[in-house]
Amino acid sequence: MNDAYIAAVVQMTSRAEVATNLAQAAALIAAAAGAGARLVALPENFSFLGRREQDKLTVAETDGDGPLQDFLANAAHRHGIHLVGGTIPLRGGDPRRVRAACLLYGPDGQRLARYDKMHLFDVSVAGGHEHYHESASIEPGDEPMVVETALGRLGLAVCYDLRFPELFRTLQAQGADVLAVPSAFTESTGAAHWHLLCRTRAVENLCYLLAPGQGGQHDNGRRTYGHSLIASPWADVLAECADAEPGIAYARVDTASLQDIRARFPALTHRRL
Repeated sequence: MNDAYIAAVVQMTSRAEVATNLAQAAALIAAAAGAGARLVALPENFSFLGRREQDKLTVAETDGDGPLQDFLANAAHRHGIHLVGGTIPLRGGDPRRVRAACLLYGPDGQRLARYDKMHLFDVSVAGGHEHYHESASIEPGDEPMVVETALGRLGLAVCYDLRFPELFRTLQAQGADVLAVPSAFTESTGAAHWHLLCRTRAVENLCYLLAPGQGGQHDNGRRTYGHSLIASPWADVLAECADAEPGIAYARVDTASLQDIRARFPALTHRRL
């Protein structure tokens, strides 16, 4: 396992055209790898953000087969990186819905893990003027995911999952050192809670947290918050995209330093419940 490496979170403004999104993602992945990143994380819905919730059914793939999965595998292999593939729509058990699947690929292009988003965003925000009903088109997952990699133990979560600390405590209990949370926070909820939630999930579990996000105006009229960031186990924001424009934020992840913090401040061993 490598004790220290550069990680990158990619911020995008995804559209309703897959080819446009993949071209944007490819350029940003190449830039991150060229800058020395060995772990690159894409945002939720990186490959497609349709005009209507049900539009994702038109680009859904069968698990293990499809151009979106091929894109991620080929990008990871081409650049020799670990690549967190944001989320893509995979067919599940309900023909009217998809799974929002976060996929991890290794430097050889092989898939290392799949996590299906567990908590679905069925809420009204911005004073009741914005309504979201993800469960109408997404089927929830039910299994946490922590995977052992050459860069350490990586736990996967997605966007709205950030509001459920029990999931992250489970990931930590299963050995996670780094948490990757591809997201697409709305502009209003992001301004209110994004930094707070990211920093809290990092410090309460004494983990690094990588939070790539969507940012800007999308074809469905939705605005997302951006401010993709990397937080340290001590809740410092090590790197952040300054606004909602496409871009990349980089930070050094040092798992040896993380273990030192956990040894000197052993809060995780002091739990009573």
